[in-house]
Parts: sequence; structure tokens; C-alpha cells
Amino acid sequence: MIVIYYLFYAFVWLISFLPLQVLYLFSYGIYGLSYYVVRYRRKVVRQNLLNSFPEKSLEEIVKIEKGYYLHFADVAVETIKLMHISDDEIARRMVFTNPEVINQFCDNGKSAVLLLGHYGNWEWIPSLYLNYDGLIGGELYRPLKNKFFDGFFLKLRSRFGTVNIPKNDALRTIVGYRRENKVFALGFIADQTPSKNNLHYWHTFLNQDTPFLTGPERIARSGGYAVIYFDVKKLSRGYYSCDMIVLTDDAKKTAENEITDKYVELFEQTIRRNPSYWLWSHKRWKHKRVEQA
Repeated sequence: MIVIYYLFYAFVWLISFLPLQVLYLFSYGIYGLSYYVVRYRRKVVRQNLLNSFPEKSLEEIVKIEKGYYLHFADVAVETIKLMHISDDEIARRMVFTNPEVINQFCDNGKSAVLLLGHYGNWEWIPSLYLNYDGLIGGELYRPLKNKFFDGFFLKLRSRFGTVNIPKNDALRTIVGYRRENKVFALGFIADQTPSKNNLHYWHTFLNQDTPFLTGPERIARSGGYAVIYFDVKKLSRGYYSCDMIVLTDDAKKTAENEITDKYVELFEQTIRRNPSYWLWSHKRWKHKRVEQA
């Protein structure tokens, strides 16, 4: 396994020097292999799309489906490019349209919880922290079972000074920041499927009864943090923008589940704007409400 990992790392390290325009040639190959040959989770993707968009024709569904597989391949090569992409290039390709939103909280010593999903290229979002001195910019993540590849992705995700916090260490880390009066902005990819032990809150999402994690909201309310939704758009191949939408400047003032409800509503709007850019191969609806009992 160690040999395989180092061979993989060496290959990725070398090809990541290539311009993105060249890497997108690999993307076409990944698309063809995953969609037509391996048929990676084709049944899962098709069923997710049919259930989410019952109003669409099969022709429309197939178009979204193919667009998704090509986009997924693009995200793969764009993630590889993180190894060597320059600060200037990532800033041109991942544009935050209203960075003053983060500024106003940081300048006032206010920490923030950032909510986003697996839409567009979520691996490029940490480039946001390039622009903020003195701010602890971080994200929560689920460690991979393979320690070698877990380390590989942590290396990529730390390129721009991002602190990566294992989800089980979230509360301890945040409490530590509070005690030291440190200002932080922590990103939560909040569209992940809860485990069976965390099927506590359900919401209609894309025409389906869907469980959502409420941990980000609980953390925000406990500390009275600001909560910001990241509305991501894919402008063209390799170019994204992100609008920051403030859900609240003090989560303590919100009702229970209010933040989660707002997130679900806004995130569905993001997906419906161009469905091909969400992670449809994820088994998002594997749990049913009856499992709550």
C-alpha cells in the first residue's frame, strides 16, 4: 500500500504542473471511463435525479446526468491542480464577490460559521482565507479510513492556510478558540448524510424527505456566532464565484432549526439553478424516517 501511495503521489505531483487547459483533456478521459465504461454509480445518480426532478423528461434528466459526470471529472483534475496552483491563479478562478461580509465580522472580533455544500468545486473554497490576516480559517472534515490518502487530501486542503478539524474534535477545538479569544471562520459542508445515530431532523429537500445534520446550527447558537451561507456558481470551466449570504449576525437570536431551514431552502435554490454541479453520486437518501424509531 505504501508503494502504491508514493507512486500515486509522484504521478499527481508531476501532472499537477500542467496548465488546467491540458488537465481538462484528462477530464474527458475520466468522464468517458466513469460514465460509459465503469458506469460509476450510474443507477444511484439516475434515481436521485428522477426523484428530485419528477417534472423533467428523461431527455432532460440524461442531459443533467452527463453534465454531472463531466463536472465531477473537472473537479477531480482541479483538485489535483491544488498541489501547484498559484495564489494569483486561484484568486482569479475562485472569486468571492463580497468579501467585505467576512471583514465586517472579523474587524469586530466576531467569529462565524460558514455553511456550504458539495456544489461547484468545494475543494477550492478554502482559498478564501488568502485574504484575511489574523483570522483562523478552517473546515470540518471526516477523516478517511486510509491514513495515506487522508494525509494527501489534508495536504491539499491546507494549501491556503486552512485549519482542518476532524469532526469529532470540533467542539473541543472551538472551545479552545473561545478561551483564547481567537476569531475564527469555520466551514461546514452541511449537505452530508447524517449517521443512523443522528437522524434527528428532517426536511423536504428536492421533493424528498431528507435528514440533515444540525450540529453546525447548534455550534453557532451556543456561541452566538454569525452564520453565512456560501452561494456558489460555476461561471465556466475552471471559474467559480461565491456570494456570501448572512443568515444571522447572532445565532443565539434565532429559533431552533431556523438556521438549518434557511440553509436547506437556499441550497436547494443553488442546486436548481444548475443541477449538474451537485454531487449526485452521493447516496444522500439512503436513510428513511422510519429508522428514527
